[in-house]
Amino acid sequence: MIHVNDIVKQFDGNTVLDHISTELYDGKVNMIIGQSGSGKTVLMKSLIGLHRPDQGDILYDQRSFIAMNEKDIRNLRREMGMLFQGSALFDSLNVIDNVRFPMEMFSHMTEDEMETRARYCLQRVNLPEHVFRLMPGEISGGQQKRVAIARAIVLEPKYLFCDEPNSGLDPRTSLVIDQLIHELTQELGICTVVNSHDMNSIMEIGDNIIFLKNGKKEWQGNREDIFHTSNEALEDFVFASNLYKKVKQAHTKHFQA
Repeated sequence: MIHVNDIVKQFDGNTVLDHISTELYDGKVNMIIGQSGSGKTVLMKSLIGLHRPDQGDILYDQRSFIAMNEKDIRNLRREMGMLFQGSALFDSLNVIDNVRFPMEMFSHMTEDEMETRARYCLQRVNLPEHVFRLMPGEISGGQQKRVAIARAIVLEPKYLFCDEPNSGLDPRTSLVIDQLIHELTQELGICTVVNSHDMNSIMEIGDNIIFLKNGKKEWQGNREDIFHTSNEALEDFVFASNLYKKVKQAHTKHFQA
């Protein structure tokens, strides 16, 4: 579990995160949402240790980020898995070697142990074995995202951070990736944090949603709570399109019937 306690982050006198406090839970998909410039990317970078808050603290299972030295932060990052927006696979390595890479860098596993673990993770994200020796450029965008997820979980992280996981994917593949992230989060008990503006993802897998506006936490709840919100800023953000206005109307009628 991650506790964010009253953090403030400024750049050149401009307050980007303004006294944010929240909780991010194990076994749940915790989503950070908001318009461009709302502070969600800076919050994500603060969570993974790329930014140190100017005020406040972040507790990782009761361990204070502010109290950590550089060695402690490096050790903490080994407990983190990262799913980057563009997958960030190494073009010069085939699929299974991409998944093996974190183990080669940060573990003391034998060759056989790394091979077994990499195969298990690739199979867990439902990739067929004939893909394992292909290069990233030889597989689809959805398959690349699955490889990236396998690599992110290969070291059995406590915390999984996903930056726009559906970026560049078609709607059908996006749904599959959403469900995979949700399944793995529950199955492994990971504290998963997703930075997203994808309304489908919010409605499908938003177990715990933090809505930021102008650097402040404007609202927090789950995907069901969104339909009953009285927060105008959140409603304007989530139900901006005519499609989602109709979805909310249908949802409201259903529960009033």
